[in-house]
Amino acid sequence: MGREYHLQKTASIASSSIDYRAQLNDQQYEAVTSGPGPALVLAGAGSGKTRTLTYRVAWLLDNGVEPESILLLTFTNKAAREMVARVTDLLPLETRAIWGGTFHSIGNRLLRRHVREIGFRPGFTIIDREDQEDLLAAVVDSSGINTSKVSQVRFPTAEVLGDLFSFAVNTDRSLAQVIVEKYKWFLPISDQIEFLRKTYEERKQAANVVDFDDLLVKTVQLLQENTGIAEFYQRHFQFILVDEYQDTNKLQSEFIDLLAARHQSVMAVGDDAQSIYSWRGANYQNILDFPKRYPNARVYRIETNYRSVPEIVALANASIQGNSKQFAKTLHAYRGGAATKPTLVALYDNHRQALYVAQRVLELRYEGVDLNSIAVLYRAHFQSLEVQLALTRAGIPFAITSGLRFFEQAHVKDIASFMKFAVNPADEVAFKRIAGLLPGVAVKTAGKLWDQLCSAPESERRDFETWLGQCRIGQKPAKAWQQLCHTLDEIAPGRQPVQPSKMIHIILEAMYEDYLRAKYANHEQRRDDLTTLESFAEAFQNPVDFLSQLSLMAASDTEGDRATGTESEKITLSSIHQAKGLEWPVVFMIWLTEGMFPSMRSFESVDAIEEERRLFYVASTRARDQLYLTYPYYWANASPEFRLQRPSRFLKEIPNHLVEERWVGGV
Repeated sequence: MGREYHLQKTASIASSSIDYRAQLNDQQYEAVTSGPGPALVLAGAGSGKTRTLTYRVAWLLDNGVEPESILLLTFTNKAAREMVARVTDLLPLETRAIWGGTFHSIGNRLLRRHVREIGFRPGFTIIDREDQEDLLAAVVDSSGINTSKVSQVRFPTAEVLGDLFSFAVNTDRSLAQVIVEKYKWFLPISDQIEFLRKTYEERKQAANVVDFDDLLVKTVQLLQENTGIAEFYQRHFQFILVDEYQDTNKLQSEFIDLLAARHQSVMAVGDDAQSIYSWRGANYQNILDFPKRYPNARVYRIETNYRSVPEIVALANASIQGNSKQFAKTLHAYRGGAATKPTLVALYDNHRQALYVAQRVLELRYEGVDLNSIAVLYRAHFQSLEVQLALTRAGIPFAITSGLRFFEQAHVKDIASFMKFAVNPADEVAFKRIAGLLPGVAVKTAGKLWDQLCSAPESERRDFETWLGQCRIGQKPAKAWQQLCHTLDEIAPGRQPVQPSKMIHIILEAMYEDYLRAKYANHEQRRDDLTTLESFAEAFQNPVDFLSQLSLMAASDTEGDRATGTESEKITLSSIHQAKGLEWPVVFMIWLTEGMFPSMRSFESVDAIEEERRLFYVASTRARDQLYLTYPYYWANASPEFRLQRPSRFLKEIPNHLVEERWVGGV
């Protein structure tokens, strides 16, 4: 076997320009200056993870490592660009040759070089999610499958098929496994879905296109099936650095291991306590098992938190102790103490919780805290409904990073359209929207149906089932049309609408839940939104009043200069998942009750509860100066079995001396 021969590079003259000892704390310095070989860097929240990675790259270049032999893998191209730019600022060296980018962008570079080996032609194009859905829709249309007759459930849309296929490849599961675990209602049509996946793969190859998953799937296959190519890159990449390692999935971990097989100089940087994305395929075991896969790995802990005051850091440390599967570590605050401890606020019900948040925000603004410095975080988007209402009524501007405002979401507007048409059968827009939800009913068909309804004599309009039942309808939407007729008649028997919350419940149970499952990959979150809407509707007896409130709230302008601030000043409302990586001086965590946070679905397994606990840890470490933890004793307007709320188990796990408790009275 031939021996390797390496060209040597003289260490940079500028190496003395960086005083690594002065720029880094002891733990960061130890990780940055470590030698070759596998390393796991456990960087706690707010501990300078990006700084550590940046200085590690600079250290390697400063000590003679060629830029092109460094591979920096991140989850966004922006993160890679910013790190390389910081390195360039630190060292007067050429850094453009560094291989930095996302897993998918690096996969794209490799596939372009070896396109023939994967069975594609040079110049292949990458289709985005929208293009993927268009291609999947075309595959379904040309498949010969009669989607209106294959089973008792709606046939999955292209969006759901794409999500199903993607989850399977990224978690290394078979399609059958994913259907059983995540989409069991599609079990009767699993053979048809498998056929569509095979056809989809064939169509992509024929069209010389790849989707985003292919950029990694085919790269891994390339390295597994071509030992010569694999060996070349194993020699080429002398040092591999991975950011946010706790968020990698099975496929990404395999990609790293393949490239690191020879030198094993892979530095995985992450925090197991911030692994919160299993729902999209991230594999928590990757970071836990790193020392098992790399037995010679050194583990470095970076535990100085530069973000939060000691009182918040102490709470965060306590909050994660209940997890059994973790690397033990303790954050230490760099900053000085705060005037107050994190505040635990118990409120009578969810409406008072929202009023408390709005009132406290106004007080903070009066005290000189900029609205941009305040965030309200929640486990799921539907939990922000009452807060949105309270902020709007108080004239407090807000921006939502976790989606549209509650009443602007498509599924909320769909339900409202059912109700609008039941209340006002002359509402053409509402009718065409609900008709468009049916399979095989496009804009033109909806228009024709409307014309038929308008031409019907008054004698046939005594109830919805009679009136709509006389329409001529195509074979594909016939069954769904019949269900629509029955549903409208049930929510407005004899054209007399029932109470709003009952209308929503009937619409969901009769037909809309099936639509959600087939239409949206995140159908569970949307179902939760509509359950909350049903609870909100309990306060109304008249559907006209309820619909008026919805319209007014959807149209409310909270951007102006009313009670507070200027147009550019607004507080942030965000789900915790989307808040990861961000920070604010003041954070409110709301709805800290059992079933809300942790979520009801997490009760099914210990692993799920532990991920919820990590989510709580992530949320608490977003706060720099002040942290408010709130929960209501009652869920007003909810179904009786859910009315009484128990405080979240995560609150009970925090020692009493770490929080300042408040009971809020008043209206």
